[in-house]
Amino acid sequence: MNIGRVGIWTFNLDLQPGAKAREAAAEIEEMGWGALWIPEALGREAFTNSALLLSGTKRIVVATGIANIWARDPMAMAAAQKTLAEAYDNRFLLGIGVSHAPLVGMRGHAYDKPLSAMRQYLDAMDSAPFMAFGPPQPPPRILAALAPKMLELAKQRSLGSHPYFVPPEHSAVARRILGKGPLLAPEQTVVLETEPTKAREIARTFMQTYLGLPNYVNNLKRLGFTDDDVANGGNDKLVDAIVAWGKVEDVVRRVKAHHDAGADHVCLQVLTENPRDLPMQQWRELAQALG
Repeated sequence: MNIGRVGIWTFNLDLQPGAKAREAAAEIEEMGWGALWIPEALGREAFTNSALLLSGTKRIVVATGIANIWARDPMAMAAAQKTLAEAYDNRFLLGIGVSHAPLVGMRGHAYDKPLSAMRQYLDAMDSAPFMAFGPPQPPPRILAALAPKMLELAKQRSLGSHPYFVPPEHSAVARRILGKGPLLAPEQTVVLETEPTKAREIARTFMQTYLGLPNYVNNLKRLGFTDDDVANGGNDKLVDAIVAWGKVEDVVRRVKAHHDAGADHVCLQVLTENPRDLPMQQWRELAQALG
């Protein structure tokens, strides 16, 4: 599986009718992106959504960022992964994670000991029976890992790590823990807007949800950010660290910073004033600059 050096990460396709999302995926593929990363939160279910997008494309890898372990049991997760890997010629990359307490609670589960839960889940996936026609080799998986112990587990039990809501400094930390070899594929949020106040306003609207989740806040504090930095939607220092805003060349520099810090693949999440808009022009401009 080759996902290239850059990919697209987007919620936007969830906000389109299925047929339009499939057409957009084909256009993203035509732009030359290596992978298309999709979420599983309060929108489409990860595997049916992946099948929808895979069916409309021919070469691009579709990756989940992330499939929630509390959304299905390990046998179902493993069976779905193998089904898509076989049906779509190993173009499906399963990213899985423990999610967050509020979302897990909405599903009727208790968010308790996430590291142990993930370890046990991986054990159950690996031992799950699968009697259908499968892929020629075990399909890869990647873990949504931020903290050191989860990064160590990603190193030991998966292809690598897919961190979300992180600056390049985290890529350097993650690479030291992962060592050479494991895949490091961080998400990088982008706003193509040069007016500082407007760019940061778009960024803060996006960041508000994540700054209410302890996993992300604790990760930022491990990187040296303070309570003052994360308060009230984040100060300018934090906003500028998490969201690359400005011109296309500013985004290119941020991608390079992740690569220089040890990332193998950077997936760009482009924000616009209206989240229902498909940022096709921005994706195309970035693809040309990063190609």
